[in-house]
Amino acid sequence: MNIGMVCFPTYGGSGVVATELGKALAKKGHKVHFMSYSQPFRLNLFDENLFYHEFNVNDYPLFEYQPYESVLASKIVDVAMYEQLDVLHVHYAIPHASVAYMAQQILKSKKINLPYVTTLHGTDITLVGRDPAFEPVIRFSLNHSNALTSVSESLKKDTLKTFKIDNKITVIPNFINIKEYETPHEHCVKTKYAPNGEKILVHISNFRKVKRIEDVVQIFDRVKKEMPAKLILVGDGPEKAAIDQLCRQLNISHDVINLGKIADPKEILSVADLFILPSETESFGLSALEAMAMKVPVISTNSGGLPEVNINGKTGYLSDVGDVEEMSANAIKLLSDKKLFNQFKENAFAQAKKFDIVNILPHYEKLYQQLVSNQAVPA
Repeated sequence: MNIGMVCFPTYGGSGVVATELGKALAKKGHKVHFMSYSQPFRLNLFDENLFYHEFNVNDYPLFEYQPYESVLASKIVDVAMYEQLDVLHVHYAIPHASVAYMAQQILKSKKINLPYVTTLHGTDITLVGRDPAFEPVIRFSLNHSNALTSVSESLKKDTLKTFKIDNKITVIPNFINIKEYETPHEHCVKTKYAPNGEKILVHISNFRKVKRIEDVVQIFDRVKKEMPAKLILVGDGPEKAAIDQLCRQLNISHDVINLGKIADPKEILSVADLFILPSETESFGLSALEAMAMKVPVISTNSGGLPEVNINGKTGYLSDVGDVEEMSANAIKLLSDKKLFNQFKENAFAQAKKFDIVNILPHYEKLYQQLVSNQAVPA
């Protein structure tokens, strides 16, 4: 099957999922054509079934904002015609769902039928999508998608609550390749970051307000008062400067390690004792799943799709948004009880295996085949 894949190439969950999905499909023998304005950061092209089609948005003095959607629609049409795509899969509703619809209509005028799948990832619905300026376009393009999927039951409910969607939404959760996490990771040595045997807490995100990284720091500060500990922060974003300032105010900067953006976090997670994710909302919690696949228990909030991934009292603990005291107490409890901690590690890995790509990929393949065969897509 020839599959077109559209995603943002940056350090976000939607781009990661799209890239890993494309790579897995290629290994199954499908030809996957990525379309983006730059190469997705996790995409390597050392596979005969993977292709990358870049498009450039030229800088015209007339435009204050560049016509991204029109250029992408043209690229989809071009790739669909000359690579004979069977199906198109677009990730993140804004603006990719409406672009896919536009491209589909252009192709229809050329007697070419290209069904498309729209996958909702989270902030395209829960944050950006709540802007009234986007509502008519989002609702229209979602209702006209040939198939509509979300990465969690929570996101499905949010979508149906926010928009008047008549289209059926199929939940296909995010995934990881468990084999990649079972391989020993020896490049990152724990003693490099914790030379005196300190406990290591890790947080990975894009450093936006919704991630509540100030809570990560506050939790770490409380843990550190009970036991020697280090905090590793992976990522970058608008909250970075404020977090640096907070660490200075708490006088813990010497125990906080900022590593910036890292394409593959597995080596860092291999030295972690706990993963901290106190987000205001998470449509799924892919970073938490990646941590669990490395046998790292998770301290998180109970918002969005996180309870579908992190099982309270088994793989980690869930708390209300902003309840730093409870999250800190749970972290200290786990780190202080070796037997409990080891049980949580094994539970985390067992839960992560349920989201192995081997279990999830067939759902997408079935969906594509149904569209190509013009069969109804089940809810």
